[in-house]
Amino acid sequence: MNQHQPDCQRDDITVVILAGGKGRRMGGRDKGLITYKNTILVQHIIDEISLQTDKIIINANRNMHEYATLGYPVVEDTLNDFQGPLAGFLSAMQSVNTSYILTLPCDGPVIPKNYVEKMKQRLNDTNSDMAIATDGDRMQPVYALIPVSLSENLSQFLAEGGRKIDLWYQQYNYTQVEFAAEGGFFTNINTPQDLQKFS
Repeated sequence: MNQHQPDCQRDDITVVILAGGKGRRMGGRDKGLITYKNTILVQHIIDEISLQTDKIIINANRNMHEYATLGYPVVEDTLNDFQGPLAGFLSAMQSVNTSYILTLPCDGPVIPKNYVEKMKQRLNDTNSDMAIATDGDRMQPVYALIPVSLSENLSQFLAEGGRKIDLWYQQYNYTQVEFAAEGGFFTNINTPQDLQKFS
């Protein structure tokens, strides 16, 4: 499927920090609120990505008040029972007033200084439906630039029981954006051991 979009502009992108998971491998803790380098993980992400844009929202399903105190809109999944990142994508798409969302997880503290620009430029250069980051070897599906116009299709995919992010992407003409040179990008803090290692 090719959904031709007009050129993506920086001020037409909302960055979505995905903090809506159950944190199973972290013992059920809300990962976005875990202390990392003297602040909470989601604040660290905000500090990094706000150097590139001021259009930021947080997708969360717990501790809504704590997230709201950070000064950015907080959107909850419209689907119940922690349905995964695609549910977070959908809630964000239905909440923003920009034409695109650019996603990143709350447990990935390393963000390249050119993340927004590089994803935007690649999408425009290739005239693709969406852009998905890669580390040079594997696609990193929760780092994606997606047009909000696909929300209806995503809603239908989820209503039909679809949950796998890669299967949804396969419907589209997507481009991969390589960040192999950006050391440490895609580091994930999923477990207490990861937290100890990277803090």
